[in-house]
Amino acid sequence: MTDSPDARLRTALLTQRALALLDDSARDALAAAARVVAFDGEAAVEADALYLLLDGHIDLIDADHGGRVALAPGELFGYGTAARVPEPWTVRADRGATVARFAATDIDAACAAHPALRAFIVPGPGAAPRSSDPHLNLMTTPVRALVKRAPITLAPDTTIRAAAQLMREQRVSSVLIVDEAGHLYGLVTDRDLRNRAVAQGLDIDRPVIDIATVAPMTMDVRKPAFDALLLMARHNIHHVPVVDGDRVAGMITATDLTEQHSTSAVYLAGDIYKQTTVEGLAAAASRVRQLQQNLAAAGATAYSTGHIITAVTDAITCRLVQLAEAKFGPAPVDYVWVAAGSQARSEQTAKSDQDNCLVIDDRYDAALHGDYFKAFATWVCDGLDACGYIHCPGEMMAMTDQWRQPKARWMQYFRKWVDQPEPKALMLTCVFFDLRAIYGKSALLDELRRDVLAHTRDNRIFLAYMVGNALSHTPPLGLFRSLSTIRSGDNKGTLDLKHNGIVPVVDLARVYALAGGHDAVNTHDRLAVAAASGEISEQAARDLRDALEFIATLRIQHQARQLAAGLNADNFLRPDELSNFERSQLKDAFSVVQSLQNVLGQRYQAGRF
Repeated sequence: MTDSPDARLRTALLTQRALALLDDSARDALAAAARVVAFDGEAAVEADALYLLLDGHIDLIDADHGGRVALAPGELFGYGTAARVPEPWTVRADRGATVARFAATDIDAACAAHPALRAFIVPGPGAAPRSSDPHLNLMTTPVRALVKRAPITLAPDTTIRAAAQLMREQRVSSVLIVDEAGHLYGLVTDRDLRNRAVAQGLDIDRPVIDIATVAPMTMDVRKPAFDALLLMARHNIHHVPVVDGDRVAGMITATDLTEQHSTSAVYLAGDIYKQTTVEGLAAAASRVRQLQQNLAAAGATAYSTGHIITAVTDAITCRLVQLAEAKFGPAPVDYVWVAAGSQARSEQTAKSDQDNCLVIDDRYDAALHGDYFKAFATWVCDGLDACGYIHCPGEMMAMTDQWRQPKARWMQYFRKWVDQPEPKALMLTCVFFDLRAIYGKSALLDELRRDVLAHTRDNRIFLAYMVGNALSHTPPLGLFRSLSTIRSGDNKGTLDLKHNGIVPVVDLARVYALAGGHDAVNTHDRLAVAAASGEISEQAARDLRDALEFIATLRIQHQARQLAAGLNADNFLRPDELSNFERSQLKDAFSVVQSLQNVLGQRYQAGRF
């Protein structure tokens, strides 16, 4: 009788040299998280997955150097091993094979819990050595690895006194409130005890639920700890319950995430929220330059760096808005402060100007409310400028009357831009079709976004004009794939990595999103969604993401070198800063972008007139 796939997997985990080091519970968890798949012919494998050959025959082939390695059942390949894929090896199953696929986050968690595994498996992208800066390793550490103990829980009707006593006995700074079924109901921290109970003179025999944060934000155990860092930084929280499905798995705190307080995004954001003046915010914002240098030195991906730097910008923006409300009083009607451009896409670097707008509730009356919102928005934009986010040269900011309007007026803007896509309208769409709520009533933006996407989806005339506008930014490739540098001016002899490298990819992804009516804003996310919906092939999406990552990484490293030398960061790279290998890779990246621009142009431009 043939064993079931589940039985084969469990037998393989018991007998495989490395994975046999796990205890029974760890093996069970790994088996539950695995996916058993069949390979036949040349197999598509993922760089962030470890594979265990269960049966059949697989060859790893290095086509560049003529190498071939035959794997037998029980052997590992992929993430964390010397046989990393897809580089430098490709995988071929000559007679078909069955493999178990394990996600990188699950492997990282197993390695963290069982250090002996590191003799066989090295966690981290490309099996790279871990950084000496602890907080940067969060990009490859799963949340599961940070949970140090079982959750400390209480029933909602437990008294405040009993909760405080339990926290003292257990030496914890927070407890989780769960109902009879074990579902998470709320969270109480030592700060809640201080601010909501003691400082308010509350009867400490009242139920602890009276001072709890109900329905707190949570984090899945399988997510990278980097996601927890962003959650804390963006929302100024320091305790996050960890869940595994419907089950509460534990708690992580900001202290669990990092020991490097001075340059951690979490602690930098926390420091930002403590500031009460623009001058204090500007001093905190000056540390962003060092943060970017540390990220570049640690080999952080451009995707991760963009999210971290943008999280700090979000915190500065939120704090400025809060201070503006304290200065000018509560807003007379609802509003939402909205980031546009690179901040909206979570793709900022230390070199960024500001693009923002204000969407106001339709109860807005210019005669009654205009002066308030003008003074409010101007104060926030000037504060961002003081913090290093210079005023937008094109005045696309909430302090500009045109970009501080009620929702109905914004609806009119977008419909006019879509229905009458003249050059200025197309330029504005490139800024204002990338929007993300930062502070205020986010439902105002959600309603606006739904209307806009419904109007652009499958609108071939508008999309043709958008494609034409996108093709105005082309990669700097000359004849025979030579790099074509700027010919004159202050930046003569350089490559503009932003406008001729990153912007073309951003433009392509925006068109895919608008064509499919997708609400993703980040460029990587847009490409992933577009591939899933068929707007672009999976292979093309991967190629574009890889091209964007490489170009953006060169830009970040270039800026880090400038900042370390005491210079202002810019986007202009001299080719002689690159190695021969990097120049070749850059040409390949530009070629990918150029090719997909041509494909999109042929798809839409042919039927434009």
